[in-house]
Amino acid sequence: MPPAPIVKKVRRPCSKSNDMTHWYCEARGGSKVRNRIVALVRRLFLFGVAVLHLGCAPEATTRCVEQPTSAAHGVSAAATETPETPDAAPKRERHTVEADDGHAIAVWARIPPEPRGAIVFLHGRTWSARPDFDLQVPGESVSTMEAFAAEGFATYALDLRGYGETPRDATGWNTPDRATADLVAVLEWVHGRHDGPAPALLGWSLGSLTAQLAVQRRPELVSALVLYGYPRDPNRRYTAEPTDVPPPAKPTTAKAAASDFIIPGNISQAAIDAFVAQALEADPVRSDWRGSDQWNALDPAKVTVPTLVLHGAKDPYAPVANQATLFSRLGTDDRAWVSLAGGDHAAHLEDAKPRFVAAVLSFLDTPR
Repeated sequence: MPPAPIVKKVRRPCSKSNDMTHWYCEARGGSKVRNRIVALVRRLFLFGVAVLHLGCAPEATTRCVEQPTSAAHGVSAAATETPETPDAAPKRERHTVEADDGHAIAVWARIPPEPRGAIVFLHGRTWSARPDFDLQVPGESVSTMEAFAAEGFATYALDLRGYGETPRDATGWNTPDRATADLVAVLEWVHGRHDGPAPALLGWSLGSLTAQLAVQRRPELVSALVLYGYPRDPNRRYTAEPTDVPPPAKPTTAKAAASDFIIPGNISQAAIDAFVAQALEADPVRSDWRGSDQWNALDPAKVTVPTLVLHGAKDPYAPVANQATLFSRLGTDDRAWVSLAGGDHAAHLEDAKPRFVAAVLSFLDTPR
C-alpha cells in the first residue's frame, strides 16, 4: 500500500521571524483538528524546553545562525511491529530497497497518515538503525523516529551493509563509496514515495560523513542536511588500508554498547539497559570498514543544501574547534550551528532529546 502523499504546509503571516518561535503560525493543510491540538501541545513542550536551554542559558548553549539568502529503486515489503491505536505512534514498517548493484538494503519507517515532509536517518559506526533511532524503552519515550513522526514527518532509517538486517556483501567489507551509493539508492526511493520536496537527511557520527558525501554527489535528493555528532577534523587526510586481508568480524560487547553514555544522570539505567540489549540483538558482529582514503573526497565547500551542524556540548568525538571549521567552510549561506547543552555523543537518546528535536524541527521549519 503506497504511503499517503506529503501534505503541503499552509503558512499564515507571523509576528516574529526568529526560527525558534515562528512555528506557532504554521498550519498543516488537511490535518484534523484533534491532530493539530496534539501536535501543538507537543511543540509547546519542546519549545519550552528549548527556550530554557537555548534562550535562557546562552553560556551553556551556543547557537550560530546565518539567515538564508533565498528561498526509485527497490521493492517494498512492509511489516507491522507495533500496534495501531488512536494515540499510538505510527507502526514500524520494514522495507527492502535494491542498491545499484542489486544488494538488498533494509529500511525502517514510521509514517503518519498525512506527512508534511520526510526525513531519513543514517546510523553511526557501530550500531544500526533501530537501536540508534527507534529505541523502545517501557514507560519512556526515547525513539527519534516516533518523535518526528508525531511532528508530521514520514521517518525512515536504513541499515548499511553489515548492520542490522542488511547483510554484508561478498567482500565482507563496507567502504565510504559503497555506503554512499547505498544511501543514495534509499534517498531516491524515499523521494519517489512522496509528493513534494526531497527528504531531509540526518547522519549521526560516521553516518554524518556518509551523508555529506551523498549530498556532495546528489544534492537534488536532499532538501536539508543535518550533520550530527560530526567526528572528523575537516583538515584530516586518510590513507588506504590493505585490501588483501579478511574482515575481522569481531563480536560486539555490552561494554561497547554502553560506552557513548558518559555523563551520569543524563539517561535512565532502564534506557541504557534497553539500548545494550537491542544493540547486541540487532548487531551481534561489528561491521568492518576499509577504503578510508575515500573520505578524502569530503569537502564542506561542496555542500550546497541548507545544513545544520548539531552536536552535544560535551561530545568528546565532536570537538567545537572541528565543528567551527566545518561550519565556516560550508558552501551554503543557509546554515545553522547548535550545541546541545548537557549532551554528549548520544544526546538524542538522553535528557537532551527535547532540545535535539526542537533544534532539528526549527531548522527544517525555517521558511525557505
